[in-house]
Parts: sequence; C-alpha cells; structure tokens
Amino acid sequence: MEIPSGLKPGLWGAAAGAVAMAIVGFQYLDWTTKTSADKFAQESADTAVISALVPFCIIKAKADPDAAAMTKFQAEQSSWSRGDIVLKAGWASLDGKTSGNDQLARACADKLLLAKAG
Repeated sequence: MEIPSGLKPGLWGAAAGAVAMAIVGFQYLDWTTKTSADKFAQESADTAVISALVPFCIIKAKADPDAAAMTKFQAEQSSWSRGDIVLKAGWASLDGKTSGNDQLARACADKLLLAKAG
C-alpha cells in the first residue's frame, strides 16, 4: 500500500510529537510507569508502618527488665550497632514473631538515642 505523499509529513509530525510528549511527560510532568508507582506506594506504606510501630518499640525498650541491654545500647557509639542491639533485645519484634524488623530497629534506635539526649 502506497501512502499518499501529502500524508507523510503529517504522520512524521504525529510520530515526532508523540515522542516529544512522552519525553516531556516522563521528565517534567511526573508521569510514572505502573512499576514505578507500585514501588513508590510500597515504600510509602513501609515508611508509614515503621513510623506507627516505633512508639511500641520504645515502650518495649523502656519496659525491658534486662537493664544490661539498655546500658549496652546507651554506651554504643555506632548507629548500626545500636540497631543490632535493639534487634537482638527483641524490642523491634512484633508479638508472635521471632525475628524483628531491621528498619524498625534502626528507627527505634534513633528515637531511643534522641530520648537519651533529651
């Protein structure tokens, strides 16, 4: 099938316009793909859950009868080590789970450090 010569510039213009609009849309108009949107939604949900659970971690840490764990936590200088102490002490674990959440442990350690300083 032969495309009429008068139609070719219009088709090329439409194709160039579609490519330009896609570039502008994704770069400057915050268009996203489904995968990117799903990833962003999951990260937002994880952050919200961690924020909601930090107060429970703080309460568990302050109510822990093992004072040695809190003393070790307060003496530790490394933020990674403080998070590991929180994780090993069980302050970042939810009821019924044997292992804690690493992100929750880090956030809890940061809040406990701020409570210690304040």
